[in-house]
Amino acid sequence: MRRVLFAAGLAALAASFSVTATAGPELKPVKRVEPQYPPDAARDGTQGFVELEVTVDPAGKVTSVSVVNAKPAHTFEQSAVRAVKQWEFGPGGGRGHLRLDFTL
Repeated sequence: MRRVLFAAGLAALAASFSVTATAGPELKPVKRVEPQYPPDAARDGTQGFVELEVTVDPAGKVTSVSVVNAKPAHTFEQSAVRAVKQWEFGPGGGRGHLRLDFTL
């Protein structure tokens, strides 16, 4: 019973986080996939951010994502990269920076 309540509480906590993303002026997201809040970070109340560099092809598809900075390290990077790889941008392509804030 306690395990079920803990899991339900964790799911509610993880669902209530916010992710703020900003891109360079030349890149306009048209489809965003929200990253999953890592369960360990949610359980521990950990918040932070990931700054990414994104390369987008002329059709608006993400071709590469690299982590520029993250606090705390090794906590949100995998979730952020996995989500941003699924984003789509307006036509034109280019390179830009994103910051995803993970807050509870």
